[in-house]
Amino acid sequence: MKLKLSEKLSSINPSVTLTISSKAKELKANGVDVISFAPGEPDFNTPVNIQDEAISSIREGKIKYTAASGLLELKKAICNKLEKDNNIKYEPKNILISNGAKQCLYNSLCAILNEGDEVIVVAPYWVSYYELIMLAGGKPVIIETKEEDDFKPTVEILKKTITNKTKAMIINTPNNPTGTVYSKEELIALGDIAIENDMFIVADEIYEKLIYDGAKHFSIASIDKYKDNTLVINGMSKAYSMTGWRLGYVAAHEDIIKLINNFQSHTTSNACTISQYASIEALNGDQSKIEEMRKAFDERRKYMVDAINDIKGLSCRKPLGAFYVMVNIKDMKGTSIRGKKIESSLDFCNVLLDEAKVATIPGSAFGTDDYIRMSYATSYDNIKNGIQRIKELVEE
Repeated sequence: MKLKLSEKLSSINPSVTLTISSKAKELKANGVDVISFAPGEPDFNTPVNIQDEAISSIREGKIKYTAASGLLELKKAICNKLEKDNNIKYEPKNILISNGAKQCLYNSLCAILNEGDEVIVVAPYWVSYYELIMLAGGKPVIIETKEEDDFKPTVEILKKTITNKTKAMIINTPNNPTGTVYSKEELIALGDIAIENDMFIVADEIYEKLIYDGAKHFSIASIDKYKDNTLVINGMSKAYSMTGWRLGYVAAHEDIIKLINNFQSHTTSNACTISQYASIEALNGDQSKIEEMRKAFDERRKYMVDAINDIKGLSCRKPLGAFYVMVNIKDMKGTSIRGKKIESSLDFCNVLLDEAKVATIPGSAFGTDDYIRMSYATSYDNIKNGIQRIKELVEE
């Protein structure tokens, strides 16, 4: 095209996770037997009571626009949930509902950042953090972590990273892609630094209900001195298997919510009305299916970790949350598989997809090239067969 396009959007990279998932789906559509460990979504159907509520809302004509910030009934349900589960007291004026947690993150960053403001991001990080910060006019500042430290930053490194331009830090617990869960004490240490340096805390808690081995989720906003500086991001996608319903929410100080509401009113307006009514039922209704799904993920997690650690040249730690495993591929670098040289995590993922018909995500997408991410949000049989394919290929 001859006309000049947006420099900002031209600098944004596409989501690697969605790209590889699309490639795997395309191969499947062409009859190729692909096993995918790429998707970041549960393989279960949405619980029936939530489905039924959505159908009822359609038949009853509850399909019109709502307020841009969302239904009052849903805001009240979210407030009840946050008080019951997270010990945080909010009012409906502190809640805004968006088209998924991803939009909540972008809207929130737009509300708190000015051009050139720095946002601290802990690597490995969810693939979209970096690009969302850039789109909002900010500058991502990456903190590297070590596997032996459970991929958590030290207080010393965090302090050294802060400058006079630092505006916020993103804390994702349970973490995508590592499955790391931060303890209350660790979050307090990070929170104190944020308060001392007048920083916002963007608390991404979308995986909060997917925790294992007795670990506990702690919401940093439940401590009063951090609350006004914290934006809690959550949604229905992961715990309730509602990824395609596109329903997320942000809880924050009223002044922040007002800005987000103004912004959203001119961009997307309200989130899907049908999804909002379904989410009221999800939050207020029977929760037993949520625990059933969590237990199934737990069993898959245990099997996947043991199976990966049984493959020569690969290793992983046992994650405490979410539904991902970060697989260490350092020993694979510099080797060749079927004549294909492995120099990067992307090289390794391409070989797995081309030669073993197994889809995984390169660690480079998450800011660390010595790993690949594998999701256990797929059936036990897929996990068993997929890892066997990887084992046979790697150990040839």
